[in-house]
Amino acid sequence: MSVTVFIDGAVGTTGIDIRERLAGRSDLTVVTLDEARRKDAAARAEALNDADIAILCLPDDAAKEAAALVRDGTTRLIDASSAHRTADGWTYGFAELRPGQGEAIAAARFVSNPGCYPTAFLALVAPLVRAGLVPADWPLTYNATSGYSGGGKAMIAEFEEGGTDTAFRVYALTLAHKHLPEMRVHAGLAHPPIFAPSVARLNRGMLAEVPLPLRQLPRSPSIAQIEDTLTAAYADSALVSVAPGDAAGIAIEENAGTDRMTLRVCGNADSGHVRLVATLDNLGKGAGGAAVQNLNIMAGLDPLTGLIL
Repeated sequence: MSVTVFIDGAVGTTGIDIRERLAGRSDLTVVTLDEARRKDAAARAEALNDADIAILCLPDDAAKEAAALVRDGTTRLIDASSAHRTADGWTYGFAELRPGQGEAIAAARFVSNPGCYPTAFLALVAPLVRAGLVPADWPLTYNATSGYSGGGKAMIAEFEEGGTDTAFRVYALTLAHKHLPEMRVHAGLAHPPIFAPSVARLNRGMLAEVPLPLRQLPRSPSIAQIEDTLTAAYADSALVSVAPGDAAGIAIEENAGTDRMTLRVCGNADSGHVRLVATLDNLGKGAGGAAVQNLNIMAGLDPLTGLIL
């Protein structure tokens, strides 16, 4: 029996990506509203409540409004916005985050899709905090660069239609990025990291990094301990892997166009310093790919169906 899926906000960047990924699947029936009806509250409410699973690809306030339209029925939600990522009653949709998270997503009615930046940060940091190698109150720094498609239609137009000649731009200089609560809560941290995001002149791709001074950490873990902990955390994952950290260089485009995420522990034994590095696609494992993975899990299907490996 086909699962009915409604994409609310199917004309945005993430919505378009998800719709294209689901096109042609025989195990799903995808419902979208035409231009005349997609802003009609009654039509949206009907579509939301008729669907088995609805995916919200909306700004935060609109996502909250859409969630409020769902009655006490059976419709299940995946929210691709940041509106519910730390909200009570919502399950965090990062299946590889911790043991049992996939099962929690499968059983959940309301699932919040992770952000692209938090996905990389949590993949690198959460297992180390759980293992006690990084204290929950350690002052972490997180540097990450994304392709401009992560900024939505306005930023895509800016970079592709001659609105800017910028090659690389840092932003969120008030140090109050909306992803910070998500990173703190789901990594189990006492304080958010210092987050330094940036955007580069490429459409898709992400390169994220967390530096660590191992000798200053309370347990002074070795480079091998850090790498072994991450390797064990993702040993059963088909999407998240740990590669050798002795690469001559790491390209931001490494996993662009896929739903994979690659982690590396690049270290210097003499100084005891490491750079934890993650590469992923900001619209893949960082957005649409993660939403499709969560949809598959919630529908009881193969989690990898429709994903790009």
